[in-house]
Amino acid sequence: MASEFASQLNLTEKSRMVTGTLAIGAGSSCIGNILPIERVGFSGWCMQDGPNGVNLADLTSAFPSGLSAGASWNKDMMYQRGVAMGQEFRAKGIEVALGPSAGPLGRHALGGRNWEGFSVDPYLSGIAIAATIRGIQSNGVQACAKHIVGNEQETQRSYSILDDGTRVEGISSNIDDRTLHELYMWPFADAVKAGVASAMCSYNRLNQTYACENDALLNGILRDELGFRGFVVSDWFATHSGAKSINAGLDLNMPGALSAEHMQTGASYWGAYITVMVEDGSITEDRVDQMITRIMTPYFYFGQDRPDYPPVDRSMEYTFAAWSNVLDLLPSPPPPTRDVRGDHARLIRKLAAEATVLLKNVNATLPLKSPLNIGVFGNDAADPSQGLVVMRQSEVGTLPLGGGAGTVRHSYIVSPIEAIKARAKTIGARVQHILQNSVIAAGDFSSIYPIPDVCLVFLNTYAGEVQDRPSYEADWNSTLVVENVARKCPNTIVITHSASINSMPWANNPSVKAILAAHLPGHESGNSIVDVLWGDVNPSGHLPYPIAKDPKDYDIPIVNLTASEVTSPNAWQADFTEGQLIDYRRLDAEGIEPLFEFGFGLSYTTFTMEETLKVQTLSRRLTPKPNASLGVQQGGNPDLWTPIVRVTTRISNSGSKRGSAVPQLYASLPRNSTPAGTPEKVLRGFDKVLLEHGESRAVEFELLRRDLSYWDTVSQQWVLPKGEIGLKVGFSSRDIRAEAVVELPLDR
Repeated sequence: MASEFASQLNLTEKSRMVTGTLAIGAGSSCIGNILPIERVGFSGWCMQDGPNGVNLADLTSAFPSGLSAGASWNKDMMYQRGVAMGQEFRAKGIEVALGPSAGPLGRHALGGRNWEGFSVDPYLSGIAIAATIRGIQSNGVQACAKHIVGNEQETQRSYSILDDGTRVEGISSNIDDRTLHELYMWPFADAVKAGVASAMCSYNRLNQTYACENDALLNGILRDELGFRGFVVSDWFATHSGAKSINAGLDLNMPGALSAEHMQTGASYWGAYITVMVEDGSITEDRVDQMITRIMTPYFYFGQDRPDYPPVDRSMEYTFAAWSNVLDLLPSPPPPTRDVRGDHARLIRKLAAEATVLLKNVNATLPLKSPLNIGVFGNDAADPSQGLVVMRQSEVGTLPLGGGAGTVRHSYIVSPIEAIKARAKTIGARVQHILQNSVIAAGDFSSIYPIPDVCLVFLNTYAGEVQDRPSYEADWNSTLVVENVARKCPNTIVITHSASINSMPWANNPSVKAILAAHLPGHESGNSIVDVLWGDVNPSGHLPYPIAKDPKDYDIPIVNLTASEVTSPNAWQADFTEGQLIDYRRLDAEGIEPLFEFGFGLSYTTFTMEETLKVQTLSRRLTPKPNASLGVQQGGNPDLWTPIVRVTTRISNSGSKRGSAVPQLYASLPRNSTPAGTPEKVLRGFDKVLLEHGESRAVEFELLRRDLSYWDTVSQQWVLPKGEIGLKVGFSSRDIRAEAVVELPLDR
């Protein structure tokens, strides 16, 4: 159907199909649009942010962030979150949901958009992005995997213009072949395997060439190697050429114009120039037909041309205009808003609570034992003082999501203070509070008497698109806030709502009895944290990154050149010389003990694991390289996805409460048969298992060929190593409870 559709169009119409638009006041309700072609019965389509729910729309849900979903380590809830988001995109009449995200992966712990993705670990991120894609697309909505690849910092992510008119190019992420495959592209292989409809190329340059015109990336890796069958769309204004980007594999230019400054004039590298490029032979019309076929194939496959697919909610044009402060350009009154939230608040509350990570709990301080005098401190406990659209850092107000394309226009936010007061009322407790960090940092506790039984300190760390974080410390003088509260209150509990990793210099303060990392929980924030604090939910989140004692232990400085350092248009260079040794891999390689390791998370109960592992190889003979005769399907050579080893263990709930354990499997490839730079161990399996008190259950991990292979840069293939592979299973990357080795039956 898609190719037949393309054949009906003239070249001018084809140009419109591959060049998007965004024009407030011209019937464009979405962040990206393909305009209708009425002659052939095409009504157009809508692309809308983002990875955590429908952005720039009214009466939609603000789901927990990707980082929170990753911290849940719950594959089913990752999927259910995707299903619910897909339902809302569909109900708004949106054809393409611009998400989920696995890039940035998180090379820089201070990266501004890390929270949109799931984890700095590629395996955990890959499982999460695939589950989310399947959930979104189960509703007939197209998902878009982004950002491919190397968009690891926001600073100079795209080009800039100096005062003298010189164009300075965006940062070049210079990544070696093996690191690109084993780290940064790994989760996108999972996305392709899951059948993702589209992929978004990133702003940055990759090895000196912009990602959206990088033939080696888009045609070489994404299509030829991974078997991607969907369409590639540019990030907004990430297209920097005409024929070069088209021939390199870019299929859809969004939102069409050269830059935001050219939106009114419509000036574009594509658009009307498509005809010129065909006529002068720099591109072929067959290539344009291929682009349209790729764009329209998922449209027809998901039945988005059918009458039962909802039309676009035209109120989104008004909410977009309101966000842009140009609402007065549109006629009044606005059209009615379509409420698409359903009962998703329950899922949001449940996921946010389950994703909360208990980092410290001295003497079983949590769950709370019905305190009658509750102190609430810190600006994050309050209602947002600047409204319900979290697009900037607010001095007072809880932080349910970060800013930029990944945020959502909240229809409501349950703040921690609201939820705590509601709970206190049911138990006859009183609540005292100071919600301005400046007052707490100044040591002014004159409004507090008597000293509360428990003091809950709420901190946050904002991050968003366009800018990277300046510091590891939580915002608004957080360290002094915690120290001053702890000085007054010997029973202090710290809760963080954070876009990523924070330093915690107060973690070992003896008055800080418990720490909860709640990340970015969505609009049910207060309810979900109260569920955990009072024990209605047993926390089972685990860290999707480590927390170092000293941030220097894993800090890779963001490239940030001064004006005097920009000596050429190509001055911005980021050399990924550390290879795969980022995050917990770096801590392992250098023998550094973290404050809280990757995969760490406490519970209100305890778990044990058998000390021996049952290891079974699933094939009598394996070739070192995958079977080339199988060709390439979605996800690459299908042999890569063949289970080759099964590992079985048994875990038990040895505590007094019902709770969920997160057993994790790590693999250590032999050093003597793998290239230099191989990590000490990498995550290659996990599960989440709900156990009653005293219950025991077997847990099984299946390792794929891909999981135990390394990328050989000479043969340009995945290769299984010879020798003993270490298998380690535990409850975090450092809490290993059982080990074994396996030597694969390789046919040499």
